[in-house]
Amino acid sequence: MIKIDNIRVEGKTFQGLKVELKNLPPLLLIEGEKGFVMCGYLNIDAAESLGATAAVVSGVKSFEDVLNAEIKVSTTKAKALGLEPGRVVRDVIGVLA
Repeated sequence: MIKIDNIRVEGKTFQGLKVELKNLPPLLLIEGEKGFVMCGYLNIDAAESLGATAAVVSGVKSFEDVLNAEIKVSTTKAKALGLEPGRVVRDVIGVLA
């Protein structure tokens, strides 16, 4: 099942994508106008080579988990906006709106 939701964080709206996978954790992505935060299923090297502003979190099963997770790795463009490894997504996602 694929679910798309609007997610509000500090007055800003993001688009959330959740793909339920049988017997596995879901695939999750939260997108803003300037970039996105994705779960570990998605490839950060591909995002970097495409020039995306992207960050990766892991161990997440819901949008709330993504927002509360620490960034594991991020692209050069994401780091330039403050989405650094170790930062909590909720604290920095506003720059992607």
